[in-house]
Amino acid sequence: MNSNDIEQIVKQVLANMQGVAPSTAASSSSAGKPIPKTSRVAMLTALEHYDIKEYPIPEVGDDDILVKVEGCGICGTDAHEFKKDPFGLIPVVLGHEGTGEIVKMGKNVKKDSAGKDLKIGDKVVTCMIFSDDPDIEMFDLNKKNVGAADVYGLLPDDDKHLNGWFADYLLVRGGSTIFNVNDLDLDMRILIEPCAVLVHAVERAKTTGILRFNSRVVVQGCGPIGLICIAVLRTMGVENIVAVDGEDKRLAFAKEMGAGQTVNFKNYQGIEALAGAVSDAFGGHLADFAFQCTGSPAAHSNIYKFIRNGGGLCELGFFINGGDATINPHFDMCSKEITLVGSWVYTLRDYATTFDFIKRAKGIGLPLEKLITHKFPLSQINEAHKTNLKMEGLKIAIIADDLL
Repeated sequence: MNSNDIEQIVKQVLANMQGVAPSTAASSSSAGKPIPKTSRVAMLTALEHYDIKEYPIPEVGDDDILVKVEGCGICGTDAHEFKKDPFGLIPVVLGHEGTGEIVKMGKNVKKDSAGKDLKIGDKVVTCMIFSDDPDIEMFDLNKKNVGAADVYGLLPDDDKHLNGWFADYLLVRGGSTIFNVNDLDLDMRILIEPCAVLVHAVERAKTTGILRFNSRVVVQGCGPIGLICIAVLRTMGVENIVAVDGEDKRLAFAKEMGAGQTVNFKNYQGIEALAGAVSDAFGGHLADFAFQCTGSPAAHSNIYKFIRNGGGLCELGFFINGGDATINPHFDMCSKEITLVGSWVYTLRDYATTFDFIKRAKGIGLPLEKLITHKFPLSQINEAHKTNLKMEGLKIAIIADDLL
């Protein structure tokens, strides 16, 4: 029996004494186990096709960290890359909504990007890679857009190969950002990245001065992004939320996440009727603020009709070029004096804030864990992506074999 075994037994005894179940992080530790010489990766080698390849695990440099992957969500960006390769990355190891456990680290690695201690056995997530752009700092919110930063899971293939979270191991290189998240279970850690997108969007919305506790807020699109948007708003005290989508199941879940009323756009013919339904859901008023979460140009064109004069809009649905939207600048923006902000990805500060959001959401009973509807092993990643494209669930996740 080694020290790790003793530590786990002590944690179990203390948990039993306090009537608390041991955390996922404690029960799934890989610390002390031998590191294999090779790692599988899911390499996207052609449109809509991954090959499972195996590569040697490279040497861990003085500033590097080797992470055993425990899970990774499939993002809409992964779906776009799977279908069309809009970034021209093939062959590529995708996966950026990942998390895992440190199994080896360089001698220079002491703390995470928020100043917390790091050690072997810690559960971690990565954020952006800013090594080529030192002007972006932890607490300089909106100082600079992070669009030029790199992300694990969207890196060109190289001689390391362990570049994305759809793999058994990830090599986190020196200069990367990383956070210790030992206090969150696996499902919550998988949701950190998409939740950070919405924390950032709501922070952008707040810069307009229009979004307040008593605001009437419409959220258009109830996929994972829209549903998390509702949850973020609800944790901030916004209660008058109307969700708009075309699927009744998603609208029902929107209510679980904090929406007060829902509107199924398929039940209405034409934008005037739909806008009327949104107004009716607010008791005869248009929205003070709107979040457009669909990535549909038609949806963007429509959402202005849901907003009152002097209201605000946050557009966050277009993470890639989804095409042009048609609006009437006079009627949609100028005469209504709409304040519009765009939101794209997140900052490091948003990532740190997201950890607290997740704890708050769980504290008030929002069922974030229900967002993950399907779990697949790495060997079934093609099936997982096809399930995602069919919209058969919400968040699809790839989970390490030993944790399924």
